Amino acid sequence: MWVRKELKARGKAAFKANYWRCVLVALILTAVVAGGAGVSGANGFNNGYNSASDMDSQSQAVEMNIGSDSEELAAQIADLQTEAESKGFSGIVAAVFAGIIGIALIVGLLISIFLLNPLTAGCKYFFTRNSHEKAVLGNIAAGFEKGYLRIVKIMFLADLFLILWFCLFIIPGIIKSYSYRMVPYIVADQPELSGREAINRSREMMNGHKWKTFVLDLSFILWGLLSLITLGIVGVFYVNPYYQATNAELYHTLKGEAAPTI
Repeated sequence: MWVRKELKARGKAAFKANYWRCVLVALILTAVVAGGAGVSGANGFNNGYNSASDMDSQSQAVEMNIGSDSEELAAQIADLQTEAESKGFSGIVAAVFAGIIGIALIVGLLISIFLLNPLTAGCKYFFTRNSHEKAVLGNIAAGFEKGYLRIVKIMFLADLFLILWFCLFIIPGIIKSYSYRMVPYIVADQPELSGREAINRSREMMNGHKWKTFVLDLSFILWGLLSLITLGIVGVFYVNPYYQATNAELYHTLKGEAAPTI
């Protein structure tokens, strides 16, 4: 059974032994995760599509003033026509804008699946290699070299399963996120495994370790607060690479091959 303090000590040693490369790869990984988060759905376009109901209510107002002189009635009708034309144009603009956002979301999803996910796997692979030796930046290309389409498929399936779990309830989704935590490490480090085997291997590795891993994450909260206070400077140059190196040590430990200290 692994000890959190020892795990973090090994991660810190590996990170410091290859400091600048770890900082850069952790920064890339942070950017990738932020980009993969996606764009929130657009809303607030209903105004452009409610023009018909607005016209009905204003037409009723015109009928209430039927007793007024004809010039005022003609002016109100002209105003209604102008407003209807304006709202119709606004509705078209809103529809075009919504279509552009929809296309952007689809493009973003494709970029996440075919570019960001393999890059994530490559960055994780860098840290697993750095546990044994001073990894090189070229290691982050592993996600594109060790069976690219296989990695795309496995990462997509893991993300899809996780989304489905989160659609049920938040708590089961969080638990399953820990079950699938090792998938990005496995896909590049063990290219002989199929999609089902990689996901099942992650579940097996995390079985009985999800709570301890959650506590491991909690142990970085104060570091995260310090990073927030320093506007991310401490995060970029210390916390993020330290956290990623520690998680790589966790992978090695759960895999059954605790990495030697550099």
